[in-house]
Amino acid sequence: MSLLLKKFKKKILYGFLIGILLTPVFFNPAFRHPFLFVLKKPLGIFTLLRRELGAMIYFHRNFIQNERLKKEIDLLRFKLNKLEELYLEEGRVRNLVSFKNESDLRLILSRVIARSADSWHSVVLIDKGSNHAIRPGMSVITHLGLAGRVVEVNKTTSKIRLINDANIGVSTLVQRSRQEGLISGTLGNRLILKYLGKSPDIKLNDRIITSGLNQTYPKGILIGTVIDIREDFSATSIYAIVEPAVDLSKIEEVLIVVP
Repeated sequence: MSLLLKKFKKKILYGFLIGILLTPVFFNPAFRHPFLFVLKKPLGIFTLLRRELGAMIYFHRNFIQNERLKKEIDLLRFKLNKLEELYLEEGRVRNLVSFKNESDLRLILSRVIARSADSWHSVVLIDKGSNHAIRPGMSVITHLGLAGRVVEVNKTTSKIRLINDANIGVSTLVQRSRQEGLISGTLGNRLILKYLGKSPDIKLNDRIITSGLNQTYPKGILIGTVIDIREDFSATSIYAIVEPAVDLSKIEEVLIVVP
């Protein structure tokens, strides 16, 4: 206890002596200015270090906050995109369901789950199969028109060959004139209407529908619209270029027609 008291007294004494020594400095300008000049650089360095340290702390805090805000923004974008997809899907499905309810056809709603990467074929895979009464040969439509036909069936999935596939043919009618023809695919976003003869009754913007001559496709389903009429190389017949009613590159849901 006495040792602590002695140390405390020494500190008081040292403080008193320092105060006596510094008193002339603060009251006498002759001493004050040199003293402040001597302290100026250390104080300046200390101020600079304090400012830089504060800036580093401020930057680190802002960096952490910025990263947190970025993660929150990314999450909100993900949720917004998901909601947008749900909204668009709901609109497409609503159109198909409305068409299904108003149609005289027996229809099964299905979703496209895969698309062929083979450039020689235009094929998609749907999420319905034999377990859902899907059979090969059934025609496939949307609320806009003909999309293709079922060519292969498993228990839970089915393969659909789209009408722009080069290996598919559909018997058709020009809706206005009842001119017969045959639609073939081109693997692109256009169809070819062939076997029209030399002087067919067909015009630009004519609508092309299924003829019903082939039991695969019910009569009267819209296929597309004539956008060009040409003469073949032999100059013996006319053919037409048809734009499909269904955007075959973007279909995500389809309706299977049950005979």
